[in-house]
Amino acid sequence: MVLSANEESLIKVVRMLPPDEATKVLVWAQQLSDLGTGRRVEWSDSWSDEDRRDATFASLERFEQQEREGH
Repeated sequence: MVLSANEESLIKVVRMLPPDEATKVLVWAQQLSDLGTGRRVEWSDSWSDEDRRDATFASLERFEQQEREGH
C-alpha cells in the first residue's frame, strides 16, 4: 500500500503524540469518518476563492455571535 504525503504526515504526527493523545486523535478521526458515511475525503493543500469566502463568513459569524453573548 502506497501512502500519500498527507497520509504519511498524519501518521508521523500521531506517532509523536503521547499514547492517550494519539488515541483521542484516532477516536476523533473515526467520528469524522462516521459523519462522512463512507464518502471519500479529497485532500487539498490549497483553498479556492469560495473556500476563503466561506471561512471568512463563518469566522465573522462566530465573532459576532461571541460579541452578542458577551464573551
